[in-house]
Amino acid sequence: MPSTALAGIRVLDLSRILAAPLATQLLADLGAEVIKVERPGTGDDSRSYGPPFAPGTDTAAFYLSCNRNKRSVTVNHATAEGQEVIRALAARSDVLVENFRTGTLAKYGLGHESLRELNPRLVYLSVTGFGQTGPYAERPGYDGIFQAMSGMMSVSGHPQEPMKVGVSMVDILTGLYAATAVLAALRHRDATGEGQFIDLSLLDCGLASLSHFAMNYLVSGEVPARRGNGGYGGIPSQAFQCADKPLFLVAGNDKQFAAFCAAAERTDLLQDPRFATTSARITHREEILPVLEAVMRTRTRDEWLAVLDEHDVPAGPFNEMPEVFADPQIRHRGMLVEVEGPVSGRLPLLANPIRFGATPVEGYTPPPALGEHTDEVLAEVAGLAEDRIRDLRGRGVV
Repeated sequence: MPSTALAGIRVLDLSRILAAPLATQLLADLGAEVIKVERPGTGDDSRSYGPPFAPGTDTAAFYLSCNRNKRSVTVNHATAEGQEVIRALAARSDVLVENFRTGTLAKYGLGHESLRELNPRLVYLSVTGFGQTGPYAERPGYDGIFQAMSGMMSVSGHPQEPMKVGVSMVDILTGLYAATAVLAALRHRDATGEGQFIDLSLLDCGLASLSHFAMNYLVSGEVPARRGNGGYGGIPSQAFQCADKPLFLVAGNDKQFAAFCAAAERTDLLQDPRFATTSARITHREEILPVLEAVMRTRTRDEWLAVLDEHDVPAGPFNEMPEVFADPQIRHRGMLVEVEGPVSGRLPLLANPIRFGATPVEGYTPPPALGEHTDEVLAEVAGLAEDRIRDLRGRGVV
């Protein structure tokens, strides 16, 4: 039995920035061997997306967030010899992941059609802003643009102002879709012996992530309103200001609302037909919210959290980063790990959240220095002799 879920799978990672590197990092966490190919001299653009930088280095924390458990190789794909190196690596890989603009790698003989002739079993994933087809296929784009175009911003923020999600959410969701797609394609490859091309668009993934917001619109024809920190589920489902600090409270069904009323000593609300059922509370949202806001201001946040927990009502505090990593549940779950830093000391990393019973995610390695593994990978995987590697390095090919 393999010690990791993806033991024996080799991924050739030609991607940069965030969405696709997140996908390959996830595959690496699951046990795949991931070889990251970067430009000589500069590497992945995100290496310079700082400050902050790793202590004692010029490597940005942004890069560190999505490149652990990989090996870094430098290859200039714009040269004929560099293209041959990449082809040699692709011939011995199970998956290739890239996020160049549509058609870029094909110009260098590194597109799917060319590499499929070399390796019919190769799963080739291309992540682009708008996809391989359509009137926008040639356009560049970044996360904020896709949050705006997909409708994500239209349902985020307060009524008077659309708001971008703080993190690069479309990139992150696309990374998850990408890893899922690769796993499905590998399953198909193992059954048929054939790889395939995967065309993944950030705009598509952003729209798909709207989920029930989009479905509500498609069913009703009503444009979803921006509700700030209010949700679209059961009522209440939003932030409330307590006597001192805010918390987030959700009573997602009638049982939980009854428990909230008991905790708040307001069981009279259950007798009001406007508030007695989930549907009624949604319909009369604007009438019940002022009542709940007044109730929540009668106690401190910690007093509310204690009594709501006692009554099994879902609620939580608004944690800043120091509070997040000090939270006893997060500490218990091991969501913060440390590895040897690139220069000295310990480097903290977010852990992978997947908990397997048989093939655990364990043994993190730090994100690699630029070209750190070039010689060993070109010798072990591409089969190049030492003098050939030395020659390519001397001429700036690797």
